[in-house]
Amino acid sequence: MTRAENHPLTLFLNQHCTITYRHERRVSWTNEGRADYNLVFMLGGKLLYETENSALELTPGNFLLANPGTNSKSSARDGAVLLLSLTPSLVVDCSVRTGLGGTTNDVILRSGEALFDFGMTRLIEDLSREMVDAEIGHEAVIAALVEQIVIHVLRHYSTFRRSDSMELSRVGLVDRRIRRAIELMVAQLDQELSLKDLAAASYLSPFYFARLFKKLTGSTPHAYLAALRTATAQRLLAETDLPITEISVRVGYSSPSHFARGFRQATGMTPRAFRASLISRQLAK
Repeated sequence: MTRAENHPLTLFLNQHCTITYRHERRVSWTNEGRADYNLVFMLGGKLLYETENSALELTPGNFLLANPGTNSKSSARDGAVLLLSLTPSLVVDCSVRTGLGGTTNDVILRSGEALFDFGMTRLIEDLSREMVDAEIGHEAVIAALVEQIVIHVLRHYSTFRRSDSMELSRVGLVDRRIRRAIELMVAQLDQELSLKDLAAASYLSPFYFARLFKKLTGSTPHAYLAALRTATAQRLLAETDLPITEISVRVGYSSPSHFARGFRQATGMTPRAFRASLISRQLAK
């Protein structure tokens, strides 16, 4: 594998996985409070991995796992190293889709020790070969290998615990991550918000966010946002003299006709008829 010697190869996969292949005589790097899960696999040479509480030496075939928030310093001599950084959303998504974990579980990886198994070795060697050779279709193969690696780690080196992000309120169990998405809806009601935008506010992938949102609210994110826009429009129609065109902009519709159609679907009345009915009621009092 001479192509990558002294030149790190990095691949960003679906914004949720960063893979770096390094083959250098001397290399060092630090991770301070990283938000991702990390896997470090030694293909050759030696690596010293230090955290606040321990120091490990990795030799070919060894790998280690680090949970989000781990501070570490690594240095390698004549090292061929494969590094995987996996976002929590990718790891949790995989655990939910495979049935290994639930939607309210945090994933805790086995860390603080040098690990070895033949199954992981085969997967990592295949992954590093695809990284270095970069043949046609290599990204699709790499994506499949990363999923296999994550599943292998979840099966053999993970434990699951109830998420600390869940909290009890007067309306029942509420997830703080979902609350952040709802707060974004309220704050930016006049803007176009995609599922990706809402998921990012919750630090989740769109797949896991949509699933968790429906589970906890009983509604899809799109339907919840539409209902929030309708409720806000009703309040503005009742409490202000703002023109209907202005209200449609404030609640995030691209045109008054789109606003009227969405409002009528939700309430059975056009915005103009809704406001007129309020005025008639007030005059009748």
